[in-house]
Amino acid sequence: MMKPIAVRNLHNQVVHELGRLIVSGELKAGESFPREELLAEQMNVSRTALREAMKVLSAKGLIESRQKTGTRVRDPMHWNQLDAEVLGWRCASMPTDSFVEKLVEMREIIEPAAAAAAARRRTPQQLAALKDAYAAMAAAADLDAWAKADLAFHECLLQAANNELISSLFSVIETALDTYFRMSARNASNFNVALPQHLKVYEAVRGKQPEAARQAMMKLVSDSQDNIRRGAASKSPGKRK
Repeated sequence: MMKPIAVRNLHNQVVHELGRLIVSGELKAGESFPREELLAEQMNVSRTALREAMKVLSAKGLIESRQKTGTRVRDPMHWNQLDAEVLGWRCASMPTDSFVEKLVEMREIIEPAAAAAAARRRTPQQLAALKDAYAAMAAAADLDAWAKADLAFHECLLQAANNELISSLFSVIETALDTYFRMSARNASNFNVALPQHLKVYEAVRGKQPEAARQAMMKLVSDSQDNIRRGAASKSPGKRK
């Protein structure tokens, strides 16, 4: 349902509200938007603000406008899936099993290779940053502190690969990784159960052992996937209580 938009940060709020409705599936692929004047009235915004928001959503691949048929929601295959806001909207609408599997696949492709590259190329300063992130994970007293430190650890690792194409991916997938790490930690026996495996990654990078770093990261990704699967299984309707 369309909601009236508050005046403050009007443009961004229009983008956020419509983007959320599309990505969550409340507005489905192929569905037409109301006429501009009606939609602006429903959302209590000016037509100028609405047009600017539509331009942003179009640039993200979420909608398309044609002269005779008006504005429609595009199929997800056309969305800019690595756009930070699109990822944020997907994560906010509780990731589906399919989306989680795709996140795992993305991590399996990127992070083991990044860990191996970090083991070959890391600088002393980058190793120190990775150690600090690990120490923050070890000191975390709750899930929020753990997730923040976990995210920092993986950011440091990508930076230590010293490949600007790899390191630039972090800013794109940060929101998705944060959601993933929280899901994994929440479904583990303890939120910090993955600490020893993070230490193995750190030690391999410290020792400049690329293959050991690759294998340690693969195991870390696999373990976190198992945590999420166990959590999903425990919540399934057929699970005994």
